[in-house]
Amino acid sequence: MKAWRIYHQAPATERPMRLQEIPRPQPLRNEVLIRITACGVCRTDLHIVEGDLPLRKTPVTPGHQVVGRIESVGSEVSNFNLGERVGAAWLGGVCGGCRYCISGRENLCEAAQFNGWTRDGGFAEFITARADFVYRLPDGFDDRAAAPLLCAGIIGYRALRQTGIENWLGARLGIFGFGAAGHIAIQISIHRGAEVYVATRDRGRHARLAEELGAKWVGNTFDRPPVKLDAAIIFAPAGEVVPAALASLDKGGRVVLGGIHMSAIPPLDYQLLYHERSLLSVTNNTREDGHEFLAEAASIPLRTSTEEFPLEKADEALIAVGADAIKGAAVITI
Repeated sequence: MKAWRIYHQAPATERPMRLQEIPRPQPLRNEVLIRITACGVCRTDLHIVEGDLPLRKTPVTPGHQVVGRIESVGSEVSNFNLGERVGAAWLGGVCGGCRYCISGRENLCEAAQFNGWTRDGGFAEFITARADFVYRLPDGFDDRAAAPLLCAGIIGYRALRQTGIENWLGARLGIFGFGAAGHIAIQISIHRGAEVYVATRDRGRHARLAEELGAKWVGNTFDRPPVKLDAAIIFAPAGEVVPAALASLDKGGRVVLGGIHMSAIPPLDYQLLYHERSLLSVTNNTREDGHEFLAEAASIPLRTSTEEFPLEKADEALIAVGADAIKGAAVITI
């Protein structure tokens, strides 16, 4: 089968990934083999390729927003049928017995496995995945539209949960950085009744998409929204945005950091945190997050904005993501 492989890390513009012919993987007893039809391209993939995150497996195939059909199943798998459409996301497995897992915080499991980082991912024609970490996908999304739901969507959903907002009707939410996750989170928030204020450095395609999706206000990254916010989510991997987001909060507000990697946060004036403002990171997701999000996405229903790349041009998709040149989400189709 064809698969992109990372042997060493370098800027995406240097094209460190290699497209190779490798043996088709075979599922273990608790796994399924998925014939991939689409795979979203995430900024986390870029962090792995470029070295912001260390290689945990060498070589490794990146990609963790996988949509496809069940090709075969392991001997212990009985809950999936051949040909059934499924998705595989970032979280690829947990130990199930540590204090985090048994307390409902499997996203913090020390032995967690991740598709596209510690396991081979979806920039390929096939992938094996643990059957208990595979999602059935709503019928209302075609394969390309469904792919961004599996990370941008799920992580955005968890970030919304971590804002602490309980009464969404009339709540004021800020989104700093408006890419794949932002364009999904805004739809959930508005559907729940919130006003959304978007700050983005891209005054072209990203700003237009935010306006199309119903943002109350769209400004530059460091512009102050016209009202005080109840909460803000930073999807941009830029630590220098944190003070700006904190300065936009009302008393008791919270800034949620939605990425797995972020550049250094500058020193903070205590007044930015005073009045019980807080900072909180999002780490991975639980399967509960995934199932709840997919159900809500189908009920709205969400629409995803995607730009398509063939498998052979996955390296170009990564470069485009790094350059913020995608309106919505990049998706590789196979």
